[in-house]
Amino acid sequence: MSISTKFETFNKNIKISQDNQNKISSRYKQITKRLNLDFWRTDSETSHSLYVGSYGRDTDIHVSDVDMLFQLPYEVYEKYNNYNGNGQSALLQAVKTSIQKTYSTSYIKGDGQVIGINFNDGICFEIVPCFINENASFTYPDTNNGGSWKTTNPKPEIKEIGDKNQEWNKNLKRLCRMARVWKDNWNVPIGGLLIDTLVYNFLKDWEYKDKSYTYYDWMVRDFFEYVKNQNETQNYWYAVGSNTRIYNDGDFRYKAKRCYNIAIEAIQYEDEKKEYSANQKWKEIFGNIFTK
Repeated sequence: MSISTKFETFNKNIKISQDNQNKISSRYKQITKRLNLDFWRTDSETSHSLYVGSYGRDTDIHVSDVDMLFQLPYEVYEKYNNYNGNGQSALLQAVKTSIQKTYSTSYIKGDGQVIGINFNDGICFEIVPCFINENASFTYPDTNNGGSWKTTNPKPEIKEIGDKNQEWNKNLKRLCRMARVWKDNWNVPIGGLLIDTLVYNFLKDWEYKDKSYTYYDWMVRDFFEYVKNQNETQNYWYAVGSNTRIYNDGDFRYKAKRCYNIAIEAIQYEDEKKEYSANQKWKEIFGNIFTK
């Protein structure tokens, strides 16, 4: 089997299935409709909501966590900002009460920032109520320490990932997903936005970023080389698109170095036409889903 066929098959296997995407879309619309009815007096299934996180950037490989923002009217912010006590907590309770009209099992997560819904098939929605700012970022509630407001800016991240993915022959999102498989298989202490940011930063200067699956063995090797060489004293990076700080104290570099060396061995076996040995090395990096 050629390198191209192996990596094309691998990428198809790790992409979220169309059936699951349809299931997520249906629930997303139901949640959006319920909140629109209660806060905007409209039955729209799409207005005021936005997929965010890895699913919103289309770089996820799991259906277990689906993050979404729901924009509320500004007068709701004024009401809860002037609340006597923890207005942020009261706001989350109000949004939770609305969602429970459709999904009675919704709950406020322990971090005090989102409303969660765990479905029986393992899919979990995390809904963040928010208010849009003049610069198109969003303000959202944090109930911790008496309550406060925080800011997030996912739209530029989503747009930059989407634009460059098209420009770079769809290699950006594919490598983001493959890096997540590596994260899971090696238990790498790294978050999804940092993965996407490192992949973006690597590919923008990689000379073969517009090539096809034939170059994916080199792409994996060179990406691990890039990651292992990240400054050892660095504990934050600037997110792709939004330039917000991403903090990450876990040491992901050592595992990247190990997999860089394994990738070199895999490529050597490929060159020697020792396909079984090469596949075993790729599986060391990505697990049994590779060539499944």
